[in-house]
Amino acid sequence: MNKGKLFLIPITLGEDSNFTIPQYVIDVIHSLDIFIVERARTARRFISSTKPAKNIQDLVFHELDKREPRAGVKGFMKAIYEGKNIGLMSEAGCPGIADPGAFAVEYAHENGIEVMPLVGPSSILLALISSGMNGQNFSFHGYLPVKQPERIKTLKRLEQESSKYRKTQIFMETPYRNMALIDDIFKQLSPSTKICIAADLTLPSQYIRTLSIADWKKEKLEDLHKRPAVFVMGSR
Repeated sequence: MNKGKLFLIPITLGEDSNFTIPQYVIDVIHSLDIFIVERARTARRFISSTKPAKNIQDLVFHELDKREPRAGVKGFMKAIYEGKNIGLMSEAGCPGIADPGAFAVEYAHENGIEVMPLVGPSSILLALISSGMNGQNFSFHGYLPVKQPERIKTLKRLEQESSKYRKTQIFMETPYRNMALIDDIFKQLSPSTKICIAADLTLPSQYIRTLSIADWKKEKLEDLHKRPAVFVMGSR
C-alpha cells in the first residue's frame, strides 16, 4: 500500500480573516480525517468555520506536546502507513515556523513521507514585506528572552548586526509582553534604528507602522497589549 501524505495546512491569523485561506486549501481540509495540531480546540473551531460536510466529532485530532514535541509523533503518523493523508496545523498562520509542528515535518522527511505545503498567511512574511526594509537579507529570531537583561542584550546584538550587514531582523513576543518589549526598544536602541510594528495582521484592527525610534517617540503609540504582533528592525 502506498503511503499517505503530510499536508501542511495554514490557518487564519484571527477569526475575522477567513478570506486569507484559498479555496483549494479548504478543499484539502475537507478531504482529511486526521490532523496533528497544537490545540484541538483551535483546530476544531477553524475547521468548523470552513463549513465541512463531515461531522467535526468524527475527525481525529492528535495534540503535539509543547514540552516534548517529538513525543508521540511516530504514533500520530501511523495512519500514513495505511495510505491515509494527515493534516498538520499550527495555532495561527503556517505550521512549522516558531511552531512545534516542525518536528512532525522532520519525522516525515526522515521516513520517506511526502510533505505537501499549502499556501496561506504567514505573519512573519506579511510583516517583512509591509515594513519597507531589506527583503534580501533578513533573519527571523522567534521569541526574544523573557528576562529583561538578556532581552536588552539580544536587542543590541541584533541592532549591531542590522547596521553592519544591512540585515533586517524579525522577532516576536508573547502578546501580553508587547509593551515591555517596546519600552526596551525605545529606551535601549539608537534613535536612527528603524522599527516596524505589525499587529493584528489581516484583521480589521490591523496596525502597521515603520518609523525610526526617534520618530516613534514623537508618536502616540496604540495600545498593543495582548495583540499578536511581529517586530521588524532595520537600519538607515
